Amino acid sequence: MNKWLVYFNDLNPATIKAIAILVLILGVGLSVVFLVRRRRGKHHLKQPSQPPPKSLDWHTLAINEVFKRLDASAQGLSSKSADERLIKFGPNQLMEAPPTSIGYLLLSQFKNFLIVILIFAALLAAAIGDIRDGLVILTVVLINAFLGFYQEYRAEQSLAALKKMLALKAKVKRDEHIQELFVTQLVPGDLVILEAGDKLPADGLIVNAHSLEIDESSLTGESIPVPKRAGKLEKKDSPLSEQSNRLFMNTVVTHGRAEMIVTETGMQTAIGRIADLLASSSESSTPLQVQLDSLGKRLAFSAFVIILLLFASALLRGEPLIKTAFTAIALAVAAIPEGLPAVVTVTLALGMHRMARQNAIVKRLAAVETLGCTTVICSDKTGTLTHNQMTVRALHYQDNHYGVSGQGYSLTGEIKLDSDSVPIDFAPLLNALILCNDSQLREGQVIGDPMEAALLVLAAKGGLDSAAVKSQFKRLAEIPFDAANKFMATFHEQGERVVVFIKGAPEILLSHCTYQLNASGSNNPVEHVKIINANERMAATGLRILAVAMTDIAAEDFNPQGDLLSHINNLGFIALIGLMDPPRQEAREAIALCRKAGIKVKMITGDQKVTATAIADELGLSGNVMDGDELAKLDNQALAEQIDHIAVFARTAPEQKVRIVTALQENGEVVAMTGDGVNDAPALKHADIGVAMGISGTDVARESASMILTDDNFATIVRAVQEGRSLYENMIKFIRYQLSTNIGAILTVAAAPLLSLPVPFSAIQLLWINIIMDGPPAIALGIDPSRPACMNEPPRPPKSRILSLPRFGNLFSYGLTMACGTLGILAYSLQNSDKSHAITLAFTTFVLFQIFNVFNARSEKRSAFNRQFFMNHMLWLALVCVVLLQILVVHWPPAQLIFHTVPLTLNDWLLATGIAASVLVLEETRKLLQRCISAIVKCKPKKSI
Repeated sequence: MNKWLVYFNDLNPATIKAIAILVLILGVGLSVVFLVRRRRGKHHLKQPSQPPPKSLDWHTLAINEVFKRLDASAQGLSSKSADERLIKFGPNQLMEAPPTSIGYLLLSQFKNFLIVILIFAALLAAAIGDIRDGLVILTVVLINAFLGFYQEYRAEQSLAALKKMLALKAKVKRDEHIQELFVTQLVPGDLVILEAGDKLPADGLIVNAHSLEIDESSLTGESIPVPKRAGKLEKKDSPLSEQSNRLFMNTVVTHGRAEMIVTETGMQTAIGRIADLLASSSESSTPLQVQLDSLGKRLAFSAFVIILLLFASALLRGEPLIKTAFTAIALAVAAIPEGLPAVVTVTLALGMHRMARQNAIVKRLAAVETLGCTTVICSDKTGTLTHNQMTVRALHYQDNHYGVSGQGYSLTGEIKLDSDSVPIDFAPLLNALILCNDSQLREGQVIGDPMEAALLVLAAKGGLDSAAVKSQFKRLAEIPFDAANKFMATFHEQGERVVVFIKGAPEILLSHCTYQLNASGSNNPVEHVKIINANERMAATGLRILAVAMTDIAAEDFNPQGDLLSHINNLGFIALIGLMDPPRQEAREAIALCRKAGIKVKMITGDQKVTATAIADELGLSGNVMDGDELAKLDNQALAEQIDHIAVFARTAPEQKVRIVTALQENGEVVAMTGDGVNDAPALKHADIGVAMGISGTDVARESASMILTDDNFATIVRAVQEGRSLYENMIKFIRYQLSTNIGAILTVAAAPLLSLPVPFSAIQLLWINIIMDGPPAIALGIDPSRPACMNEPPRPPKSRILSLPRFGNLFSYGLTMACGTLGILAYSLQNSDKSHAITLAFTTFVLFQIFNVFNARSEKRSAFNRQFFMNHMLWLALVCVVLLQILVVHWPPAQLIFHTVPLTLNDWLLATGIAASVLVLEETRKLLQRCISAIVKCKPKKSI
């Protein structure tokens, strides 16, 4: 107690004044921190430029009156008029939180309590006359703040870019043409075309509708879709839920199609009136962030206890109060991992941006984390595992079987004989395929039905020009394809005859065929049994079969306005065409990669069992095949018991996807589910990772999903999983690097007094170490390239702890090595030189320890000297910069004054480097011994029983 009184009695007036100033600015600082934190929690909204006008009773007006009031027409607005209205009414968007300003982002770097304390310590130093140390501390704090600011700014920019990529679009009639525009460009008077799966982009009135049903649960809370129709209502005070002729922003088309005229946009819409509720939600922390936050608090508490004990012991030893306070504060800043959750946010955000460049837009940070532990991927077939481009794979023509090479809509390929036979003229068949066809193929792009486009590709492979053929045969009439008839027929003028070409279901056309074309050009009686057998053989390989036939009639007997169906008889059979949507080669490779990575792939399709099995075989999927009827007969428990052995679900209804996901989750799987339709939305939400198709997917599917594929490609999902694993590994690298340095700094400072050694770091030096720890090398670890072997390992358990006991043991050993090496060289140097030289050498040794410790952090289990050793150029650049800066700190006179250092000799540097390298050498030795022991255990023969 007497010592404490002595301290206070010895304080001069300047020190007392400085302490008073410190107390004052500490109170102000705490208030600033509190206000910054509160502002961060609030969700400020952009205010509209003018208050929204009172909504009219649009539902009571006839559609012609609505057009008149909005100065619009059924042909849509002109671009000029739309631009003028956009200026008048503003963009069609709800109020939202403004982007974080650069100034606030910079200010938020100083909200940490320890940083505020450090700033006040700098001001205190200046107040008592130690201006140099005060300026140095402020400079270090500013450097640290700018590093954090740069990371968070990049993360903000990445998330803003993703938001733009996810912006919704709508089909709008403008300038008498249908255009696809961003919904923010819509204005009152626009005509919007709506289909099932579309999200309503604004409020409007129905112009016309066909079997239209809308899910208005986001507005009214009513979960059952409500039917909608055109036509005015009489009751003016009808509630929104009863206005059957109106459509509202953010509701969803679940069935049918419609055309709507926009009446209100943005904050003038019904949903705009509850914008405060919609905008107040904020993204919750990811499980990893929560775990890190908890870990950080535990470590912070431990560090604070140690620092307080060190502070008290230093005072008892008679150390100056101000100097001791500076050292304690600096050690707290260096030792407490207050930035770990922020690092995770930044790393995940940058990872999201990298995924977006690889065609995978991830909407939530938590999804990036979950991707790394995905164990099952349930994928649609069409367009995801396959090209979604029908391709002719086989023909049965004139009693011969032919294969067709090539993929999709590429014209590369040929028709090949499966057996030896004389060349045959394919013109009769190819002419029929071109003429009985309403599609077009322009530069690889399909206009019309994909199956018909595949037939045009086959004709091109056979050497015919579709345009030339169509110009020779004038089309007189047609019978469009109909589900009842199951065929399409076209009628063409050919001299005094009218030739009819028909394509459709084999069983239908064969029932009308009486003859078939042969190689000699004559007609033989149709051999039904032979053709049916050929059809069954082709169907057994998973092909979709189409029959082609023809007939002709006298021109005088043909009436284009008459009963065209009466001419579909006495047909001549031409050929069977076998089509398939071919699997993507990259999908096959991705599935093989999933197998190595311990991820199970299950294909879900609406195709029949035979087709699904054939596609699965080509993709390399092995397992049982179950169709929807068999699935419906199983209860949930039975499905969960069998699902591990099922690789393909065929003839599956979209609503059965939820049962599949649930069964997998009950077995402890982490499930990624793909979907594109309205009915897929529940399964996408239910899955751990919902994956929507960016090209073919509906707005509802994209809204429900956690991730959107802009290329609809299964391989992109697998790349995203690999990126998720890589990101998690990089975060662990950063954490291991930072925590081991924390442990090393605390052990070094704590053990020095116990060994009767001076504290080896000044406050400025500790802050310098903190910059190195949180600075360029640590940031570079976050962008380490993906480890190829990460996809040769099973997924990590989703609840695995970041700081397991073995991992903490490793980190403690790194920290202990650093402490022993630093204190050892300090003790050695004190015996051979003065205190300033010894502390400079110890300080330099600890900094060099961080250089070598980076490589320990990069590789937890395998040797650091692997193929990726030199691959991260940013890391090597960062390490070189750190070494050069340390040389500057030690040898540049101005820096020597700032950091309290003295020059070192070349032998000193070599000694410090050799001791610092021990942290890597010892760890590599441990790994080598562990590998040797594992190899011996594997080679040891098992005793026979």
